[in-house]
Amino acid sequence: MKLVVEVIDAYDLKPKDGEGSVSAFVEVDFGNQLSKTKTIPKNLNPIWNQKLFFDLDPTKNFHNQSIEVSVYHERKPIFGRNFLGKVRFPFSNLVKKGEEAYQVFPLEKNWFFSSVKGEIGLKIYISPETNPKSPPTLSSNPPSKSFSAVSKTENPKISTFKSVKEEETEEEVDQVYKNRVGHQPSMHIERRPRGVPLTMHTASPQMPPDEDYNLKDTNPELGERWPSGGGGIGGAYGGRGWMSSERYASTYDLVEQMFYLYVRVVKAKDLPPSTITGSCDPYVEVKLGNYKGRTKHFEKKMNPEWNQVFAFSKDRVQSSTLEVFVKEKEMIGRDDNIGRVVFDLNEIPTRVPPDSPLAPQWYRLEHRRGEGKVRGDIMIAVWMGTQADEAFPEAWHSDAASVYGEGVFNIRSKVYISPKLWYLRVNVIEAQDILPNDRSRLPEVFVKAQVGSQVLRTKICPDRTTNPLWNEDLVFVAAEPFEEQLVITVEDRVLPSKEDMLGRISLPLDTFEKRLDHRPTHSQWFNLEKYGFGLLEPDRRKELKFSSRIHLRACLEGGYHVLDESTMYISDQRPTARQLWKQPIGILEVGILAAQGLLPMKMKDGRGCTDAYCVAKYGHKWVRTRTILDTFNPKWNEQYTWEVYDPCTVVTLGVFDNCHLGSVEKLNGGGRGARDSRIGKVRIRLSSLEAHRIYAHSYPLLVLHPTGVKKMGELQLAVRFTTLSLANMIYVYGHPLLPKMHYLHPFTVNQVDNLRHQAMNIVATRLSRAEPPLRKEVVEFMLDLDSHMWSMRRSKANFFRIMALLSGFISMSWWLGDVCDWKNPITTVLVHILFLILICYPELILPTLFLYMFLIGMWNYRFRPRYPPHMDTKISWAETAHPDELDEEFDTFPTSRSHDIVRMRYDRLRSVAGRIQTVVGDIATQGERVQCLLSWRDPRATSLFIVFCLCAAVVLYATPFRVVALVAGLYYLRHPRFRSKLPSVPINFFRRLPAKTDSLL
Repeated sequence: MKLVVEVIDAYDLKPKDGEGSVSAFVEVDFGNQLSKTKTIPKNLNPIWNQKLFFDLDPTKNFHNQSIEVSVYHERKPIFGRNFLGKVRFPFSNLVKKGEEAYQVFPLEKNWFFSSVKGEIGLKIYISPETNPKSPPTLSSNPPSKSFSAVSKTENPKISTFKSVKEEETEEEVDQVYKNRVGHQPSMHIERRPRGVPLTMHTASPQMPPDEDYNLKDTNPELGERWPSGGGGIGGAYGGRGWMSSERYASTYDLVEQMFYLYVRVVKAKDLPPSTITGSCDPYVEVKLGNYKGRTKHFEKKMNPEWNQVFAFSKDRVQSSTLEVFVKEKEMIGRDDNIGRVVFDLNEIPTRVPPDSPLAPQWYRLEHRRGEGKVRGDIMIAVWMGTQADEAFPEAWHSDAASVYGEGVFNIRSKVYISPKLWYLRVNVIEAQDILPNDRSRLPEVFVKAQVGSQVLRTKICPDRTTNPLWNEDLVFVAAEPFEEQLVITVEDRVLPSKEDMLGRISLPLDTFEKRLDHRPTHSQWFNLEKYGFGLLEPDRRKELKFSSRIHLRACLEGGYHVLDESTMYISDQRPTARQLWKQPIGILEVGILAAQGLLPMKMKDGRGCTDAYCVAKYGHKWVRTRTILDTFNPKWNEQYTWEVYDPCTVVTLGVFDNCHLGSVEKLNGGGRGARDSRIGKVRIRLSSLEAHRIYAHSYPLLVLHPTGVKKMGELQLAVRFTTLSLANMIYVYGHPLLPKMHYLHPFTVNQVDNLRHQAMNIVATRLSRAEPPLRKEVVEFMLDLDSHMWSMRRSKANFFRIMALLSGFISMSWWLGDVCDWKNPITTVLVHILFLILICYPELILPTLFLYMFLIGMWNYRFRPRYPPHMDTKISWAETAHPDELDEEFDTFPTSRSHDIVRMRYDRLRSVAGRIQTVVGDIATQGERVQCLLSWRDPRATSLFIVFCLCAAVVLYATPFRVVALVAGLYYLRHPRFRSKLPSVPINFFRRLPAKTDSLL
């Protein structure tokens, strides 16, 4: 494996030879391997086009290292070199061969007083090919370990209570931290006084009290607070006594540890054949008390291999022995028992990661009645572990024995990665030799472009010609791997309702250039396929004497972040191209503990039940916990980790009811059309979390229904945000929220909304094709697909948010009015003294202002929030919303209500819009009056104003500014005895100015 640094060119280098030029070469340093390019003499814009190769050991961790590219001037005849600039490229941003793109970097200084300017163009990537010309290398130091790890898990075959023939596809997920084994720093847990009980009220016909909607503290027994058992961690597998109450530490320090008995059935050998058929159809049955799990059976196989894992919860164990039976499947009658192996639970070893997996052993089968040994051996591994075990996600669980068929796939915990999204920009420039089907008329031509289900079209060319010109940009969303093609059609509008296709071309998306900045890409001409010959002339389709052409400039935009969620609670802001990613600034760890007081979501055997699972989304990584069956108080205790690149992001967690369990969905008439029901959602903004602190709280799950807001239960979480560097954190706060391309070439508001909607659909479609699928309704709920729809409730909530924002300024104006009216003489005197001090010493104004804000901030520190914000029903205006407003919010688009209801809502919307129209008109009137001061629309008013301006200029020029400010301030603060209740002269003059309202129809 090789690291390839392709040095392309440089621009606008700083002259160093005394003659206004430079002889430049490039030196690249990676892992103490040095290599340099040839020298380009006397050129401020040198072009090298040279590849430098470096050895790359795949067994070493280079994550924290960087590639240093330095540019030097070669001195002659006195040999030496002058520094021209350097670039550092993080190794973590490297891409594979085929994904590289030309990228321009500004040259950086070597130290503070260096004089550097110019840019360098590079391509940096990893190539699996070997190169015979290896650069000179020095002894390299071992790289330091990075905090980010790559976990690749393989999914074994399914184990169910009944035989299952489906096999789950294997997935390799990068940057997965679910089973993190690195050492966790000790963190302190801060608690608030616990005055509120944790027991939640379930379904009630009345509105629950307000305090039920509040966030509550919890005090779970997290893993890091448990004492280590004797020998369980330090020794290999020396910990015995699974039936005792010993507890062992683990790497899951944000969840409560749950203990399981794991049984891995690997394979069997030398099984006896049947006396009737002469062959063997074996399977294994694992029995612990009343729980039984079985593997799939093989036909006519004497040495079967299963490699399946069974997990039995310690809380439900009702026996002291574990029995493993090997049986033979019979077509008629009862299955034959070949033999068994019995384990005493008190002798089972304990294994907790990061211990290595327990090696399976061969056991000789015994007669089922204990009458000695029988023919056959079975390889088994039995151990006691926690949910941190790597076998936990794919194991058969005893509490899910009733699930069969495809439902087994749907109850597993899983990690998903969102597809890599690109913006595809197609610049339609022009076309040539466009001939209409009707040669007697000139065409009205436009271009239609389609990528998958996305269809965009240009405007009709204003000039009716055979060589139309558009120069319009069409932007699409595309996802890797690129499955769709770009289809360009040139059409002629014959009639308002009729369009003829004049030409067509289909282009694969992976052929387009990937652009990382705003530099223009190369345009190309494409020949159009001829269409429109008609059914009676099939032979003319092959006659292409000449072809119409279209001129396009298309590229995949890697410098943008493809928005698939609202910017108000965005979870990722990185650009698409990995080369532009910055280093992570921290780690987010979330322990999904449990839920309390969930409401029944469906009926089973005449009673309500809920099969709940939790989904968390942050950045590109989605996680889904296992489904806990038939309980209103599920306990997951699963921990997940994400890299954080920006603290001003939001992690979203949702709880859902699983309606795809095989047995349950058939009882309820479900099937492929069944939809997982939403229970509730929680958002946590990372910037509101203190670093290195564990937040253990119970969040209310609130959902808005047509009948009003409803509490569906509580979700218990433990969250920790660990920052890696305070300097990086401060650096991030001073940079734009989105990549720079969003500001250099921004999209319109309509484009952003349309592209976000398309990106959401693509993500939902791709994740619904995973195994197990993350269903479309789940992804849409997590991404708030319908957040742009009209809602009277949201409009009221936003209006009162604005009023709350302005209330501070209104209160300040009232206080200032009280000071002017001398309602509190002491306060008024103090304000006069402060005003005189600031007039005498104006240089104190800004320091006093900033000092005042500092003191306010320090005073408010005592009242800072002790917990993250949560869904607030009062701010959302959900408790007081009218039932008809909620019914309107849940109405479909287009509406499905009756004409009378729609007419009533339309009239209500007209009345609200009328009030808004009046306010907007008043604001416009005041602005037009300001414009009329100098527009001579009212000659007398403008004459008076310009004479006043002349007099004021003379007076202010001759009078010191301090005197003017002193007189103006004392006049404004004058005693009420010297005030009049009538409006002042300037206000009367301003209100008499004309506006354009008299010109409106």
